[in-house]
Amino acid sequence: MLKIGVLGAGHLGKIHINCIKQLDVYDLVGFYDQDENTARKVSDELQIKCYKSLEELVDLVDVVDIVTPTVSHFECASLALKKGKHVFIEKPVVATVEEANRLIELADEARVKVQVGHVERFNPAYIAARPYIDSPLFIEAHRLALFNPRGTDVPVVLDLMVHDIDIVLDVIKSPIESVHVSGVSIVSPTPDITNARIEFKNGSVANLTASRISLKNMRKHRIFQKDAYITVDFLEKKTDIVRIHDVDGDVDPFAMTLNLADGSCKQITIEQPEVIAINAIMTELESFNKAIVNNTEPPVTIQDGVQALKVCYMILDEMSKNKQIIQKYSDETI
Repeated sequence: MLKIGVLGAGHLGKIHINCIKQLDVYDLVGFYDQDENTARKVSDELQIKCYKSLEELVDLVDVVDIVTPTVSHFECASLALKKGKHVFIEKPVVATVEEANRLIELADEARVKVQVGHVERFNPAYIAARPYIDSPLFIEAHRLALFNPRGTDVPVVLDLMVHDIDIVLDVIKSPIESVHVSGVSIVSPTPDITNARIEFKNGSVANLTASRISLKNMRKHRIFQKDAYITVDFLEKKTDIVRIHDVDGDVDPFAMTLNLADGSCKQITIEQPEVIAINAIMTELESFNKAIVNNTEPPVTIQDGVQALKVCYMILDEMSKNKQIIQKYSDETI
């Protein structure tokens, strides 16, 4: 059984600790949190040993689960990798592209497994929809959240939109041609609402909207491809597959049909694949264990995490350019 230690005991860290305690594939050695008060409270609440030294915990385990604030991801991950430990690291993988590239080098040198916590890959609605997704032409994604000050240390792109970017990159296997962005800051120093239109070299387009000051929560993708329209509701855990077929012969009187202007007729069928209820975080942590034990590639590799991060920074850089243009125009008109 692999020994695992958790770094970070905040909101998400506590969830990881509870999930690991329920898995029989790990031996949970303990956790580390730099805030002594938080560490003491979590230790008492969850009845799990807290280590006062990051290095001490890392030395005792086979696997390090990093659930600290993003700014400390690189420090924690590089320490673990240099000690030859397998690393599960929450999204975004690190804070900067430079750190990301260095982390790949360290992982290659250590010859260990690294998995990034893009948890929506393990959302049961997405798992149900994934076999039906084939060469999407257009993706519309909305990720709206009620305001929570916990995530305002980073732009909404790195906090929320990164989930959708990872899903888009998972289903559209093509280099990016261009990115068009707009975003505004409402209550925090960094953008709270962002819209990004990503155009790929194969002609596919993804239009992503993320907001952390919405009046309601929404996490939904609408995927359009040649043979189907697919909706994935990550929040409600629902998937619909709408297929459009050419009609050969007589039209089924009970089927939904479309009579087009050219005289042709299309038949519409709706399928709702079974969505099997699972705990996504437990599933991703278990999948990492399997990758280590079986010496296979993790389902979400460090390269996947780094690519999602690079697209995030493409969006942020474009947003920065737009702000400079607006500022220059404002200065010239005053």
